[in-house]
Amino acid sequence: MPSQAADLVRRLARNAEAVCRHYLSNGRREGRYWLVGDVANTKGRSLFVRLSGPDHGKGAAGKWTDAESGQHGDLLDLIALNRGFHRLRDTLDEARMLLALPPDALPPRQDRLPAPRGSPGSARRLYAMSRPIADTLAQTYLHSRGITAASLGEPLRFYPHCYYRPDEHSPTETWPALIAAVTDLGGTITGAHRTWLDPSGRDKAPVDSPRRALGHLLGHGVRFGVADDVMAAGEGIETMLSLRMILPALPMVAALSANHLAARLLPAGLRRLYVARDADRAGDAAMASLCHRAEADGIERLVLSPGLDDFNEDLRRLGIDALRAAVRQQLDPRDAARFLA
Repeated sequence: MPSQAADLVRRLARNAEAVCRHYLSNGRREGRYWLVGDVANTKGRSLFVRLSGPDHGKGAAGKWTDAESGQHGDLLDLIALNRGFHRLRDTLDEARMLLALPPDALPPRQDRLPAPRGSPGSARRLYAMSRPIADTLAQTYLHSRGITAASLGEPLRFYPHCYYRPDEHSPTETWPALIAAVTDLGGTITGAHRTWLDPSGRDKAPVDSPRRALGHLLGHGVRFGVADDVMAAGEGIETMLSLRMILPALPMVAALSANHLAARLLPAGLRRLYVARDADRAGDAAMASLCHRAEADGIERLVLSPGLDDFNEDLRRLGIDALRAAVRQQLDPRDAARFLA
């Protein structure tokens, strides 16, 4: 992290409650934490921000986690997600305005120190230590979700003893986990998503937040295929894998949450974008935001809507034939002929 960004993180953390009141006004303070629904300021208690603590390290002020989505980060990350910024410069300018600091240009890039926990470097190490999902609990889990034709190669892997810590005051546990690489438009791994699994492989692990991500997610995602002129984007890995059961040649990306779907970076040369929405308020908001950005870039937008809550539920409850028939009606006829299995 550039030195000026690190300094802003410290200054924001020292004013963490004021930052929360400004961006997360639908939340409230409870003890040492600010509680709210998510980074978009939805009412609820899923996201918690630490309001006091040291400047860095364990228990640092300003660190936040969304227990439902697995998102986490510092207050700069929160501002970027809340405001939908895609460039670090915009986020830093916003933070300076909040702190009433003069604007300043970003310094030139410098050599980085060894990667801290939760960084892209940590994500790359975890992915490298994992193994292909063939004949593992990860494949068993996907089969239990009706996903029987998932790629056995990248970006999905399996790690048998993945660390899990419920919160900073609890001991570390280990559970088997489905690991997914999060990559940028160039294919560089910027993060990793973990789905902790029950030892039977037939469900997620019985923990409070069985899905979490680490590294840099903003604008990136879990990619299935290389996007060219047409692609699909949605929230969850299982949602996109369900669509891939019937559209195996259509490039897809799972953004991992509604907020990250809204912030998706779109590749150059893209002509048509399918947005696979989840049937809830957050899904509708993310879909509208991404479609608006695509429209501004001159990209044709088409929305794929599930019959139930999401496409994995459609696959499991309605069956693959019903899913195929429903999606066919929503595809451009050219893409139905080109991609539909």
